[in-house]
Amino acid sequence: MSTPSAEPVPLPAKRRLAQLAMLAFAVAIVMLAYANVGLALDNQVPAGMLTYGLGLGGLMLAAYLVLAKFAPWADPLILPLVTLINGLGLVIIYRLEAAGMEGASATNQLLWTAVGVVMFSVTLIVLRDHRALQRLTYTAGAVGLALLVSPLLPFLGQEINGARIWIGIAGFSLQPAEFTKLALVVFFAGYLVAKRDVLALAGRRLLFIDLPRARDLGPVLITWGLSLGVLILQKDLGSSLLIFGTFIAMLYIATQRTSWVLIGILLFVGGAVLAGLVFDHVAARFEVFLNPEDPELYDRTFGGSYQLMQGLFGMGQGGVLGTGLGQGHPTLIPLSFSDFIFTAAGEELGLTGLMALLMVYALLVERGLRTSIAAREPFSKLLAGGLSFILAWQVFIIVGGVTNLIPLTGLVTPFMSQGGSALLANWILIALLVRMSDTARKPPPQAIQDEGMTQVFQR
Repeated sequence: MSTPSAEPVPLPAKRRLAQLAMLAFAVAIVMLAYANVGLALDNQVPAGMLTYGLGLGGLMLAAYLVLAKFAPWADPLILPLVTLINGLGLVIIYRLEAAGMEGASATNQLLWTAVGVVMFSVTLIVLRDHRALQRLTYTAGAVGLALLVSPLLPFLGQEINGARIWIGIAGFSLQPAEFTKLALVVFFAGYLVAKRDVLALAGRRLLFIDLPRARDLGPVLITWGLSLGVLILQKDLGSSLLIFGTFIAMLYIATQRTSWVLIGILLFVGGAVLAGLVFDHVAARFEVFLNPEDPELYDRTFGGSYQLMQGLFGMGQGGVLGTGLGQGHPTLIPLSFSDFIFTAAGEELGLTGLMALLMVYALLVERGLRTSIAAREPFSKLLAGGLSFILAWQVFIIVGGVTNLIPLTGLVTPFMSQGGSALLANWILIALLVRMSDTARKPPPQAIQDEGMTQVFQR
């Protein structure tokens, strides 16, 4: 009697069916929201609801099929959570477009979503083993720096709304900082894996904290200088805070030293205060943050507090339960389809809706951190942890900015705000998390073979 051959066993069918059901549920929520908007605005279901619904559903089905084929052991919750957030963003943009807001285009956003899903799929198909990125540590660092400084080039960079964070290529505008964050996280992960033993060494003890050795402060000071350069030269507080915060968080993950976090906070706060004293555009940001209700700042043509206050008024109008989709006035908030889409959602969904939305983001970050914990090698742990932190940090920075908890930055709400650069970069980020989740959850080869043999004999 010959021994039956065992083939690799895919993720249990019931788990994949559960993921497909969750995807369908997310798309259904989005379509119901579309119907709600149409009924509120025109007392009828919008004619394009089926088009948008089928378009989003088809895209996510394609993403699901690619994931099931090339990352069958991946976390089944990640894709449905992203689908829900992306879909709700499409609904709010459609609502603003239907109300006649200039610049809002749900069709363009759906097209960018399609490109994002293509990037997600290509990443999963091409990158079969994310650990290959560790060999590209310094290449990723060089690419990240090149992308970061590209808006400063006179023949390439563009200044929009006072910030020089865009480049123009063939008539299209691109924000390279969105892709910089991915390249730099790969660099940070590879660098910290190689240097973590040195960086974890303790120097002198101050009170209850073991300070690092002075000779080991170089990487932190270099990253601090880089983030200040972004703040001063590009007038981009968001990217500055994102880069430095991500490095400090990954440094803590690598070394478990609280002293690095405290040093990072002191350096950034000190640098921001110094920049505010020396550079007018930085001082203006902090002035608006501290006194947004000042009539002089509110009426200022450029760099004033009008946009911030309109967003706060809108969320106040929404209250706890919101005005209802299609029943508020989010068009009164400048750029409510991009930078301030969170406040537009707050007016019509209320505090309850915003809390639910933040919980969805929290679940997505939690799945990323779970992947980091489950990873078997240091590079994967750091990379997954860094990517998860970037997602959480972006949400905190934009939500903190539009609610005046921190100075307003130029970042956008991940997967919701209209725009191509951020959406494409975040879909690639999700693909990397899915790839690492697949690797972390996949049983050892022997376990797969034993399970395969068991299924063969049962048949």
